Amino acid sequence: MTAFILVSGMFTGTHVWQETTARLTAAGAEAHAVALTGLDGPPGPAGTRTDLETHIADVLAVIDSIDATDRKIVLVGHDYGIHPALGAADRRAPRVDRIVYLDSGMPGDGVPALAAVPDQSLRERLAAAAGDADADDVLPPPATHDEWRLWGSTEGVPGPALDRLTALAAPQPTGTLLQPLRLTGAVASVPTTGVLCTGNGTSIEMVQMMVGFGDPALRALVDPRVTFFELATGHWPMLSSPAGLTDVLLRAAAGEGHRLEPVEATEPPPHLRPFLLDVPEAPRERHGNVDLHLPEAEEPRPAVLFVHGGPVPADARPTPRDWPTLTGYARCAAAGGAVGAVVDHRLHDLSDYERAAADVAAAVERVRADPRVDADRVALWFFSGGGPIAADWLDAPPSWLRCLAATYPVLAPLPNWGLSGGRFHPADAVANAGALPVVLTRVGLEMPEIAATVEKFLAAAEECGADVEVVDVPHGHHAFETVDPTDESREAVRRAMRAVLARLGRPGTR
Repeated sequence: MTAFILVSGMFTGTHVWQETTARLTAAGAEAHAVALTGLDGPPGPAGTRTDLETHIADVLAVIDSIDATDRKIVLVGHDYGIHPALGAADRRAPRVDRIVYLDSGMPGDGVPALAAVPDQSLRERLAAAAGDADADDVLPPPATHDEWRLWGSTEGVPGPALDRLTALAAPQPTGTLLQPLRLTGAVASVPTTGVLCTGNGTSIEMVQMMVGFGDPALRALVDPRVTFFELATGHWPMLSSPAGLTDVLLRAAAGEGHRLEPVEATEPPPHLRPFLLDVPEAPRERHGNVDLHLPEAEEPRPAVLFVHGGPVPADARPTPRDWPTLTGYARCAAAGGAVGAVVDHRLHDLSDYERAAADVAAAVERVRADPRVDADRVALWFFSGGGPIAADWLDAPPSWLRCLAATYPVLAPLPNWGLSGGRFHPADAVANAGALPVVLTRVGLEMPEIAATVEKFLAAAEECGADVEVVDVPHGHHAFETVDPTDESREAVRRAMRAVLARLGRPGTR
């Protein structure tokens, strides 16, 4: 028999698991929802502070209450709940047969749960208040349906279930978020399963792509003991898809699931495969974090600055400006008579958009200041996760910006990205684009969560009458230039490049 131990996320308690526990029990398993102190468990002793160690002790008590002679224990942590789940599993590793990360992060030793809070401003405020005796000891729970969306997608959750979630929500003790998770390493021996909720902005394809970037933190995910499932729903699958979640948990306990492909040393990952066009090399100069690919010309030429996606691990090598796709596009621009510029910006984490945007703005000024560039004729071209940075330029286009291009871009922050402010939302900013031409390359086999942001952008652009040309690649995937080197893909790159270069115009024209 399998005994599932279910640990809930922020502001929630055992009530969120009621239908899932009933279905697991009906399937012949045991199910134990952990009552966490200060949420829906009993309050801690008077004068004591509820912290992460308190919740780890709550989970340990449930593990120790289960007769291990004929039961396999599967520990499930949702959202914040993965922190106490991991802490307990590390101390009872021989007792735990599998850990399920249910739409959660991957915290390591020394990392507090605060790092996973999606709102950056809230993270900074709570961190600043740490140790302040006058600071509040609890974080108020969401009070409305809209406030829940700040903590994760509510896609699929029925209205009455959201009403109940709100009514039963409890304040989160801030000590549970601020205290670092301490692991001895014993938990590394326990097999794991990741359950990704695509409605919240994650997918197996995205994780595989990040593994291909060489992120050291993700190397362990190619271990055959690690499996993955996807659920086409939002961040609270126990409320939106209890039947689907139950099925996935039972299959995870049986060792089923998708296994990631290792990055073989003999075959480059997709982002390092050859560019699909045979483009002649151009003279290349490196200026700080910007590379210039120069055309043959005596007079100042227009420029195209290419902005890579991400997040890209800080120690990834080669860096994006040496990736075949970006150098290929830059050489195409140079062959067409423009300066092709590529910037290495610091989008290493989802919390880095502000500094990445600052890097891009500085790179623009560096390019425009070069005497070989016509500073009044510049285009910006964004890729993939670099798309949100385009919002700054759509919102207030300068006169010298002649075109903005985007290729398989993310054009609205995904629900789990924590970009809740007004910035970095291209689908909103396009209303202020005015006459700025936009060239958008759309792939037909895009990840659904990204495709939805593109359609949101196009709907907003149509409503405000923005000048958008769409270059479709019907059979193309994300990163089609190296993944799908077909005639269709080649023509799409050529068409997009012609469109951008044409909009750069002649000196003195708009």
